[in-house]
Amino acid sequence: MSKLPIDDLFEPRLTYPDFEPKERLARLVGVDDQKARLTKILSLLIHPKGLRDWAAKHHPSATGLLSLVQNRPPLVILAGDVGSGKTELAETIGDAVARQEGIDITLFPLSLSTRGQGRVGEMTQLISAAFEHAINEATSLKSAHGKARGGVILLIDEADALAQSREAAQMHHEDRAGVNAFIRGINRFGNGALPGAVIMCTNRLGALDPAIQRRAADILTFERPTSLQRKFILKNALQGTGFHEHDIDALVVSTGATKDRSYGYTFSDLTQRLLPAIVLDAYPNTGIHPKRALEIAKHILPTAPFKDA
Repeated sequence: MSKLPIDDLFEPRLTYPDFEPKERLARLVGVDDQKARLTKILSLLIHPKGLRDWAAKHHPSATGLLSLVQNRPPLVILAGDVGSGKTELAETIGDAVARQEGIDITLFPLSLSTRGQGRVGEMTQLISAAFEHAINEATSLKSAHGKARGGVILLIDEADALAQSREAAQMHHEDRAGVNAFIRGINRFGNGALPGAVIMCTNRLGALDPAIQRRAADILTFERPTSLQRKFILKNALQGTGFHEHDIDALVVSTGATKDRSYGYTFSDLTQRLLPAIVLDAYPNTGIHPKRALEIAKHILPTAPFKDA
């Protein structure tokens, strides 16, 4: 297989630690449990020496348990509703891991163009090449003793578009071959005990091939914000604009489920649609008013849930 240019395989790479992803991660609210758990999982996968040091201190005789944890496949699946923060977390969590472990980490976001143009063997070749590059990068950072010199995260967003279940009767042979390439790549990452991990994001967990799901060290789920989470976001964002508690509460109610729809706003609906719309409505001639903000909130239609057919 001829070597493919890296720009044909990945979106722009990110290197951590870095100030910009650190700020983005801090702004990501409502997913604190997922942040903490994903940081721990990736830290153990990318830098297993920390786990060995912990075991030596607290459970020096528990070698069997340590082996089980260490030998988990280096794959984490982030699954849940649209606009719930999966991709933003996947793109920024490397900064937290890099700072915690004191190493540089590079994120390789797989390009959706990796699906190819439908020519026979093309998708499989592209997927295999992407894994090959990430594995080679991780291999160069591996240390025979002690701390790795760095780490690698391979990010596969909209994973269901590339790793659909092979059980689907209508699945094309080329798609099946692509899924097999994914599984081989994940296995190679794990078998090499490399300082790297694979993150897959999907709106349709049920559409992912069962063999890929079984290989996940963990599957983290994401939901739409609760009323408490919506209040936290709105209250913090509108602080200093003259909104009172009852004004915030009214916005919280209007951004939740109603009798006409069974779902409320997503995190991105709040931060990327509603709050900017409130500002743009007032700018540049007047200030923000709670009554008008409520009208805007009632007018905006939240993103409909993705239906996992």
